[in-house]
Amino acid sequence: MHISLTVNGTEKTGEIEGRTLLSGFLRDGLGLTGTHVGCDTSQCGACVVHVDGVAVKSCTMFAAEADGCAVDTIEGQAAPDGTLNVIQQAFQDHHGLQCGFCTPGMVMSAAALLKENPKPTEAEVRAYLEGNLCRCTGYHNIVRAILAASGQDLPAVAAE
Repeated sequence: MHISLTVNGTEKTGEIEGRTLLSGFLRDGLGLTGTHVGCDTSQCGACVVHVDGVAVKSCTMFAAEADGCAVDTIEGQAAPDGTLNVIQQAFQDHHGLQCGFCTPGMVMSAAALLKENPKPTEAEVRAYLEGNLCRCTGYHNIVRAILAASGQDLPAVAAE
């Protein structure tokens, strides 16, 4: 089956089997390995991309379903010169990553959240990220990074 889609602003085409998942096409067909696959069951969120502006778990969508769509991945988030976008920079500045495996999905989910709700509360950020798993950070710094990316003052860090 032949598909054509716009990925990170560039027209891409490919030949796929009908059972090819969008995550597989992005990683194996296009070499965009920033879209991580952690569970293949849509539970971890490491594979989140945007399809026509909507955050989707790419391991739950067939590549053929994205035919004719615009797909944005983590590789398209930074500026062409490599300058990080505000969310990526906030993750770096506020230590919102450790091993980095969940980070692409977290950043893509955060971008979708901030598009829908530019000034979310801490509780809203936490609720929105329920579909994303991180085994390293405990989420505290991820939440702080997203709040910082939204331009809000951060809550004080509790003394340990």
